[in-house]
Amino acid sequence: MKELLKITDLHASVNGTEILKGLNLTINYGEVHAIMGQNGAGKSTLGAILTGNPAYEVTSGSIVYKNQDLLSMEPEIRAREGLFLSFQYPIEIPGVSMNNFMLAAINAKREHLKQEKMSASDFLKLMKEKRAFVELDSKFVKRSVNEGFSGGEKKRNEIFQMAMLEPTLAILDETDSGLDVDALRIVANGINKIKTDDNSFIIVTHYQRLLEYIVPDFVHILADGKIIQTGDKTLATKIENEGFAFLNNGTNH
Repeated sequence: MKELLKITDLHASVNGTEILKGLNLTINYGEVHAIMGQNGAGKSTLGAILTGNPAYEVTSGSIVYKNQDLLSMEPEIRAREGLFLSFQYPIEIPGVSMNNFMLAAINAKREHLKQEKMSASDFLKLMKEKRAFVELDSKFVKRSVNEGFSGGEKKRNEIFQMAMLEPTLAILDETDSGLDVDALRIVANGINKIKTDDNSFIIVTHYQRLLEYIVPDFVHILADGKIIQTGDKTLATKIENEGFAFLNNGTNH
């Protein structure tokens, strides 16, 4: 399979405290990787580093994305090259309509890829198509970004934005947190509709329930800044049933 992302011996810190301590991960096109772990293990840090959050410092190691040195790219270039981060707590952007926000983002990416700007008619057609993915009412896209949205509506809006931007690598940072059963199903269905052989996903989650809808190819356990165990979906089931206690019983490798 064709390699999309390769992280080698990644060490990173924030405010002088080392968080990632030799993380290794390889993701091929078309794969879904779930990352699970206790609070403070470094799960959200990984997403922040991949997307270029300046608060995090990479002290050693390498990240190759699409055969390019990811760490040398500015955050906006990473986004235009197809990296997408869905936040655990999506922010509100008052005064910026969803329509204008999405059109600007799409055309910035198209300009970077040396494509023509999207016409207004094509944009509206695409909006209608992608809104259906997450059952998002048309009234939401006429409002400011996430302003006045409920928690579930914000999460659905994040997946809608992802559908519009068609990223190559999407990082979903606890997208399932705070969602009721219906909202979880809608969000998961939206993700499944976006998934193709030409893109990949990193799903950061504490719970197995999202993985009942989106079946991962690999489940990784992150502890103390590195991946200590990898398996298939059954590993998530084991965590759900036993917690992370089994890692201390001599079964981790």
